[in-house]
Amino acid sequence: MMPKSGVYLGLLLCFTGILVCHAQGECGLPPIEDRIVGGQDAKEGAWPWQVDIQSKNGHVCGGSIIHSEWVLSAAHCFPNPFDLSGYTLYIGRLMLNDWNPNEISRRIKGIVIPSSYSDPKSGQDMALLQLDQPVQWSMHIHPICLPASGTEFSGDLPCYVTGWGNIREGVALSGVATLQQVQVPIISTSSCRTMYNQASEPVDILYDMICAGFQEGGKDSCQGDSGGPLVCKMENGTWVQAGVVSFGLGCAAVNQPGIYAKVSTFSSFVQSKIPDIQLYGRASCSWASRVVLLAGFLCTLLTGHLLR
Repeated sequence: MMPKSGVYLGLLLCFTGILVCHAQGECGLPPIEDRIVGGQDAKEGAWPWQVDIQSKNGHVCGGSIIHSEWVLSAAHCFPNPFDLSGYTLYIGRLMLNDWNPNEISRRIKGIVIPSSYSDPKSGQDMALLQLDQPVQWSMHIHPICLPASGTEFSGDLPCYVTGWGNIREGVALSGVATLQQVQVPIISTSSCRTMYNQASEPVDILYDMICAGFQEGGKDSCQGDSGGPLVCKMENGTWVQAGVVSFGLGCAAVNQPGIYAKVSTFSSFVQSKIPDIQLYGRASCSWASRVVLLAGFLCTLLTGHLLR
């Protein structure tokens, strides 16, 4: 019979792989699956990665929780990234103007923006916000997966943009201001360029941008949604963030779909700041978490063998 020390060592090695991959929580799998299509109120817990970024003057931008200590947003939301004092982040929030029993708040410890960023139309419009203290995952607070470099988002994937921004050009969200959601298809870069070439103010769609919306308009992100997530449900059921709300010409206008910072082009930048981040499309904890049941089964067999 194997000595107890050998048994304990075997069990420790067996379970370490499972525990490590679940330390940050499996991303992109919200526990509550209800969705309402087409610019409607979101349900409690439907988008557990959504973040409300507030300044002293109220709501300014959206964001997404990507790690227990980090939030992803847009660079243009922070004109002075060295001034952290005026911001509060609300995670697990549904309504801007009512009580939210499942929310928590955090302050910003630091803001990281690509050094080449100047303005949204020149690209690089993303920001990483480091929280002053970690968050704990719950039914209403859960991270979104980020894509590895080269991850593609096709036009037939179900993709949604969420936020508390204006519901029309110049018309703010009223009442209790419930989080809004709208389904928008990904538009190819070539098609998006063609549309914006027809616009009154042509826009160059750069490599680090991705477009989503409708040629005929009608559904789009708007002012106040900046920094918020554009997420897509991949073929295996995992939700992955394709874009960060960046800019557009007006809201939901013809031939002017929303333009988003393309998250997959920032994967190396994000990993350099958050080494243990989960990336969808790469052999990492995101993949390993899908074999936890198998690992558990093998651990059971090993335990039985060691204890004979």
